[in-house]
Amino acid sequence: MQVKRTITVVKDFPGLGERIKKIREGDSRSLSQICRDSGISRSYWHQIEKEDLRAAVTEDIIRKIEAILNTDLGVSFD
Repeated sequence: MQVKRTITVVKDFPGLGERIKKIREGDSRSLSQICRDSGISRSYWHQIEKEDLRAAVTEDIIRKIEAILNTDLGVSFD
């Protein structure tokens, strides 16, 4: 039997939402296309850019954003 232990680490990255927005605005694709390709809803994407979230965004979502925008946002927990 396997047992999984999940450790939650929350770290603050001030201005990350604005950086995501600037990078996205420099992309030739529409927000709708970016959201469709990344699997992130438009409303959630806007919440991320505005840093108006009820809970911390997951690392998985940040990695999806990095992949779809072909960028490194510098989010590290090391």
